[in-house]
Amino acid sequence: MNSLWNENEAANCRNDLELRAYSSRLLGQDKSLVLHGGGNTSVKGTRANIFGEVEDVLFVKGSGWDLETIQPRGFTPVRLSHLVRLARLNSLTDMQMVNEFRAATLDPAAPGPSVEAILHATIPFRFVDHTHADAVVTLTNSSGGQARIQDLYGDRLIVIPYLMPGFELAQYCARAFAREAHAGTVGMVLMNHGIFTWAEEARTSYELMVSLVGEAERVIATASRSAPSAVAASEPMTPVEKAELRREISSAAGFPVLVTSNRSANVQRFLSRADVTQLTQQGPATPDHIIRTKRIPMLGTDKLAVDTYVADYKRYFADNVQAYGGDAVRMVDPAPRVVLDVNHGTLFAVGRTAKDCRIANEIYEHTMRIQENAEALGGWRSLPQNRLFQVEYWDLEQAKLALAGKPALFTGEIALVTGAARGIGAACVASLLARGAVVIGVDIAAQPAATNANYHPIICDLADDAAVDAMVSKATALFGGLDILILNAGIFPSGKAIAQMDAEFWRKVQTINVDSNAALMRCCHPFLARAPQGGRVVVVGSKNVPAPGPGAAAYSASKAALTQLARVAAMEWGVDHIRVNIIHPNAVFDTGLWTDDILRSRAASYGLTVEQYRKNNILGVEIASRDVAELAAEMCGPIFAKTTGAQVPLDGGNDRVI
Repeated sequence: MNSLWNENEAANCRNDLELRAYSSRLLGQDKSLVLHGGGNTSVKGTRANIFGEVEDVLFVKGSGWDLETIQPRGFTPVRLSHLVRLARLNSLTDMQMVNEFRAATLDPAAPGPSVEAILHATIPFRFVDHTHADAVVTLTNSSGGQARIQDLYGDRLIVIPYLMPGFELAQYCARAFAREAHAGTVGMVLMNHGIFTWAEEARTSYELMVSLVGEAERVIATASRSAPSAVAASEPMTPVEKAELRREISSAAGFPVLVTSNRSANVQRFLSRADVTQLTQQGPATPDHIIRTKRIPMLGTDKLAVDTYVADYKRYFADNVQAYGGDAVRMVDPAPRVVLDVNHGTLFAVGRTAKDCRIANEIYEHTMRIQENAEALGGWRSLPQNRLFQVEYWDLEQAKLALAGKPALFTGEIALVTGAARGIGAACVASLLARGAVVIGVDIAAQPAATNANYHPIICDLADDAAVDAMVSKATALFGGLDILILNAGIFPSGKAIAQMDAEFWRKVQTINVDSNAALMRCCHPFLARAPQGGRVVVVGSKNVPAPGPGAAAYSASKAALTQLARVAAMEWGVDHIRVNIIHPNAVFDTGLWTDDILRSRAASYGLTVEQYRKNNILGVEIASRDVAELAAEMCGPIFAKTTGAQVPLDGGNDRVI
């Protein structure tokens, strides 16, 4: 632990609330202190109400904010006197507490205050910091942890036994503070939970946290450890095997999930431990992690491992539900969120979104270190099942999940779009992202760095079979498979009469528009066949298939061949629950295929001006890339769930097609 405090940066803070946000971000930058919404901080101050009366206020971290990025607006202003009075009640249900928090909040637009607001209010210091520091949790979760904590910190910190967050914990801490605090008391340790520090100044409270956690780190560093096991070289799971794992977990969850891989040296070393089962099958480092990682990870990757995990989870639910809500509590999905593959030395993180996977992976990386360090201190100990169940099915935690609302249509699904850098391909990427998919965008051209965590661009020459094989392996390994394939890449050469075509011109068009798509479909089939909700392929054809025009023989023939390829695939792949449909757009002019020269040439061949040519259809409308993309996305959704082999024109109406 090193202090990150910068006096020049702190001097830019205009008031205590800005200082509170600044020092909170310093805590949040260190993931060994807080992870993904964990921890909370507060500052006490004043605010004038509409009557000009000055009220004492607790500014406490609001729900949904991470300490790493929190700003002053992320702190919810709550009447301090109201919170202190709540602490004196004999009892207070969770829902009563939430309602009282909202009633005492001075800004209706502010996020809900931290569930620990009462606890923060009862501590008689301006600045209060709370983290789930890895080092402190390591000590509290080791055999003889409470004695070790007391030996280390003496009476500088009050030691609190594990209690559920909220009213029960706040009331106990207030009484413990009144009973045990003295001039030298600078904080408290919550067993199996974390650590608090406090002070009148932001810097003092922050640096107390750094110092106290550093002391715990030094205890851990002196623990004797056996020499690490030699890590046998292991091959990663194949992409197809990973897709099979994803399908089994998705089936257990009842919805599609993403699966990411972590084969770091630390992961492989941890999974080589002889006691990996004993360490991993107890519980999480802190109870709040259970919402992200479930109680324990799944060991193994085959169907039997999934079935066993699901059965064990259902048993865990049945064993504990009557004590915490009974029939009113509904079981969440029983699928794992972390999978440990000893054979391949891999940690798989499971989630409905890429963010969920990243969070689960990061939490478990820290959990592994905590477990190893606690074991070196004398033995890793997690909370018993009933305590963990209480948090997993806590009304307030389940309410957080409910706030997320209904997931977008393609949440948990993986799409691959070719020709993704511009035009129809770029529009397809946008339409699929808007519907919740993670999207791999493939193009021969370099694409700008992705700003969306759900988008992953890959450069690939689709005319190179070896490059296609490598690209598909890379793309499907990212999240565990493939659900949606949009075949859009192609070329639209300038008009050339048959009598003027040379063999090289003809072969180039067929190679890019037909051969490359055939190779890509072949490579993608094993993954589409393992898509949790059935694979979907949309082929971007052309109006030239049913109604070719002069000067476009090579293009028309290539799109006709691609259409026949898709029709045969629809017949062959139906048994694998893959549906294949075709869109025949016409005159989509906002694409890279249509240069000004080609547009003028094609318009002239019909005796039209460019403007007339743009809307040369029965409805007199212009077709845009987004129109094609939206139809392609809908063809992958439930409306077309029972349709395959269809050819849908998107041309504004063409008399020759009709």
